[in-house]
Amino acid sequence: MTDEATPIPDYPFDQPHVLEPPREWAESRAKCPVTHVRMPSGDVVGLLTGYDEVRTLLADPRFSRDLSRKGAARLSNTEDGGLFSRTTEGTADIQEGPGHQRWRRLLSRAFTVKKMEAWRPRVQEMADELIDAMIAKGSPADLREELALPLPVRVICALLGAPSEDQDKFAYWSEVALTLTKYSQEEVDAAQQAFHDYASELVEQKRAHPGDDLLSELTQISDSQDGRLSNEELVSTARGLLLAGHETTSNMILKMTALLLSERERYEAVVADPELVTGTVEESLRMDPLAGVGIPRFITEDIEVGGEPVSSGSSLLVSLAAANRDARKFPEPDRFDPRRENNSQHVTFGAGPHFCVGQTLARVELKVVLETFARRLPGLRLRDTPEQLRQREGVAAGGLQELWVTW
Repeated sequence: MTDEATPIPDYPFDQPHVLEPPREWAESRAKCPVTHVRMPSGDVVGLLTGYDEVRTLLADPRFSRDLSRKGAARLSNTEDGGLFSRTTEGTADIQEGPGHQRWRRLLSRAFTVKKMEAWRPRVQEMADELIDAMIAKGSPADLREELALPLPVRVICALLGAPSEDQDKFAYWSEVALTLTKYSQEEVDAAQQAFHDYASELVEQKRAHPGDDLLSELTQISDSQDGRLSNEELVSTARGLLLAGHETTSNMILKMTALLLSERERYEAVVADPELVTGTVEESLRMDPLAGVGIPRFITEDIEVGGEPVSSGSSLLVSLAAANRDARKFPEPDRFDPRRENNSQHVTFGAGPHFCVGQTLARVELKVVLETFARRLPGLRLRDTPEQLRQREGVAAGGLQELWVTW
């Protein structure tokens, strides 16, 4: 709740250092279900930081993903308002509702637990190759350059049938697409067009020379003219998978490693007992201190959130990372506990009908990375102190700029 005497804080909040959450997360939860913050665009949005309120909102169809609606808050300082307000060809019908369900049914079949586990040996092989090369170059190494970026790119490119050599293009286009303050509208427009052209050409190559990959399979579906997937939806899907398939996992590999090595007994526990890998990955996901801005929603009718009235036509922003620190759900939420019984109930991958379709793949990659570190690099350490680590500035995704490690 806000009043005229209370200044509205700027968002994202400042942090003591990159591995410590902002104090405003706990303060916001203690005040009321909906506090207010000012985005880089200057627009004010309601902020949700409570676990139950976040889960409820993400599952409720009255909270729309479509922020191109009139009156919706804009997050970025670019003219188009940023990623969530940007109108992209081929996304209108699959963004929510029955169209999203149709699109999700097509994609979900490719990301089942069984299929992703079948990919584990290939992910392991890729991780070993990259770590071999990192070790050969010698200590110290920037983990972002040597593993955290190339591994998810190689994995999603192999899954889609795209060339992984273009990883620097994907990284740049993704970062520009996620800008809050870092890039201009001209840079956004140019990157959007280049990414669209790239994805369109890739789809045409798959159409002409289909292979044993997801994009070739989806190309055949889009050509079937049965209404399941249009060509523009396919191009948009290819872009979305290339972006999401590496951006979030790359960030999380760095954040998980930093969280473990900054208090090294966390890492030593995994080295001593590999059975802790799954719990450690889940607890790292839950305690992610650099999760980005969160997920915005447009309110389509007057409702209440936790007893707080919210008007139709306003916007709310859910902080997944803040919700994961809610003591009502996770007792002693700032304590890292890989044996926490409910740590897999975090909302890092969202909730409801838009729950991250690729979360199983992300979990496989994170587990492979941690298992490989514990087995091959038991002496792994941070080169810098937590206070010296630098976060990515001006983009909605959060994350670390780099992470230098020694062994």
